[in-house]
Amino acid sequence: MQAILAFMSLFAAVVPMVSYLFIIWWMDRNERDPFWIVFMNFFWGATGAIFLGIIGSIMFQIPLTMGIQVFFGADSAELSDLSGAIITAPLVEELTKGLFVVIMSFSRKFDGVVDGVVYGGAIGLGFGMTENFLYFLSYGSEPVSWLYLVIIRTLFSAVMHCMSTATLGGFIGFAKFKPVGFRLLLVPLGYIVAVFLHFAWNLSVSFQDTTVLGFLFLILYFFSWLAVFQIAVYMEGKSIGKELADELGRGLIPAEHLNYLPFVSRRNKYGWCPQGINQKDYVKSAVMLALRKYQSKHLKGKTKALYEQEIEQLRYGIQMMFYNAHVNYYYNQRPQT
Repeated sequence: MQAILAFMSLFAAVVPMVSYLFIIWWMDRNERDPFWIVFMNFFWGATGAIFLGIIGSIMFQIPLTMGIQVFFGADSAELSDLSGAIITAPLVEELTKGLFVVIMSFSRKFDGVVDGVVYGGAIGLGFGMTENFLYFLSYGSEPVSWLYLVIIRTLFSAVMHCMSTATLGGFIGFAKFKPVGFRLLLVPLGYIVAVFLHFAWNLSVSFQDTTVLGFLFLILYFFSWLAVFQIAVYMEGKSIGKELADELGRGLIPAEHLNYLPFVSRRNKYGWCPQGINQKDYVKSAVMLALRKYQSKHLKGKTKALYEQEIEQLRYGIQMMFYNAHVNYYYNQRPQT
């Protein structure tokens, strides 16, 4: 019976979170990173963030419990448990999850708000997966209680972890190409917002009378978060269009291609890309060129020089695509002798 419970708990913990992971990876429609990068963030959440979270929670909770005992004496046991849920867990877990987003932000693969949301969301899902598995094993002793726990944690608790770290990731992504002063302000602010979301959820579900409010709060936050993410994707697309329009003067991008390249719904259609050009490679290079141009405007020094070097490489690559396509077309159409 215990083995069956363990298998069912593993299945219930893994399958929904991996499904969610594919969804948020797919949502990054402009410049989707390889799935292994997103999965690496997911893996950190499932392992490193959990491990550091456990150690950090123990270290943080011990002095907090001692302080509560000093002030509240015999009534401190229940308050200590509550403090672990509404103070220690939000502060420590958002820190251990967000740490990897900060590390990832130093990579040139990290392109801004959209990547920050995707990476942070992936970490939160990994964290939620492992935490769910441990909860399912520990507290799902009866079939009905186990099923109830699976539903609540899959639809709400794990999603909260996803959204809280995705929110922090969005702040980190927005801060990446800002001056140092803005970064020092935005990253802590993102952490505070993530902690507040975590705190509000844990507090609401700690009392039976406020649980419904917690559900409503999380649902409202989810739709708000989804709307902001879609706006970020849209604005990224607008930046792509603007930067590629600038390439018309260079003769690099044909004018008619601006009707396709900036738009996710159009760029993968067939018929607009010249014969002989690999459409997938062309779209990827053009979109990356636009993103790098936009990003380089907000950089200085050596980092700016590296981005500008990549911009020239991307331009050259696109030029060679058109050049080779023209040569291939010429030889394919010449008269037979």
